[in-house]
Amino acid sequence: MMFRNTLRRGLTFTLLGLALATPLTQAADAVSLTLYNGQHKEVGDAIAKAFEAKTGIHVNVRKGSSNQLASQIIEEGDRSPADVIYTEESPPLNNLGEQGLLAKADDATLAVLPKKYVAGNGTWIGVTARVRVVAFNPKLIDEKDLPKSVLDFADPQWQGKVGFVPTSGAFQEQAVAIIKKHGRDAAEEWLTGLRAFGKTYSNNMVALKAVENGEVATVLVNNYYWFALQREKGKLDSKLHYFTGGDVGGLITVSSAAVLKSSKHPKEAQQFLAYMASEEGQRVITQTTAEYPLHNGMQSDRGLKPFSELEAPDVTPADLGNAEEALDLEREVGLN
Repeated sequence: MMFRNTLRRGLTFTLLGLALATPLTQAADAVSLTLYNGQHKEVGDAIAKAFEAKTGIHVNVRKGSSNQLASQIIEEGDRSPADVIYTEESPPLNNLGEQGLLAKADDATLAVLPKKYVAGNGTWIGVTARVRVVAFNPKLIDEKDLPKSVLDFADPQWQGKVGFVPTSGAFQEQAVAIIKKHGRDAAEEWLTGLRAFGKTYSNNMVALKAVENGEVATVLVNNYYWFALQREKGKLDSKLHYFTGGDVGGLITVSSAAVLKSSKHPKEAQQFLAYMASEEGQRVITQTTAEYPLHNGMQSDRGLKPFSELEAPDVTPADLGNAEEALDLEREVGLN
């Protein structure tokens, strides 16, 4: 009898112990991803929150500049806590790919995106696209008086009339595109002319507001900054001009994402990348920032100029490499 009572008590304590241990075990097994976010903070936060609501997988977001985070990953190597990196432009991911630090995206993810906006070896994807434009103030200049090519802004007649952001990744991508299309000498001449005759600004929104406030007639920016300011202020005085005929002034660039080879949760990291490329994920992003969805067949509902009507140069994000050529040129002409 005593043996049976002792056995019952033992079984009771064992079952109680298992019941108490189970939640702790489940908590220990819960997956949490780390996203290095070089995109705008609100964009990274929005897609992380939506993914967690969809899957229950928590995403820790660490914000920094795209180049800073890419350099950090190179320094961290296999010890990096990052599972996914999301950048504002493609060159930092081209750089990481060259270092062999990125995992190939799942074929199903690559299949829903245009091939020209993903890495040739599939190690990163273009998430959403933007186009380089000229924002101009009609009170200071008529659209018909804008140049036919962005290269013409290097001319003395634009003294004090054109603004640009030399530290912008997209501006540097534009310089690389000029190298690819017209040669290094043409890019050097363009940068030298802008330095001599243009106005430099610390960031794209500051530059755009300078046009809006009538401080400068034109600035070179990405299209989505104008739509962000419009959402903030309502009707704007400034307008957008789109270059045509394949001019490098209408370069299309992409925000990009990749899974790291060193990810401790590669399956879930690939799931996050797939969500970014999905229709649902693309809608989350494009409702947060006025970029173009790249998921095959999707169109923007933000009032953007139709993507199919953009007459961009035949320079792909993969062609832009790591943008070192542009940085070297900027240093040579005194812009960096």
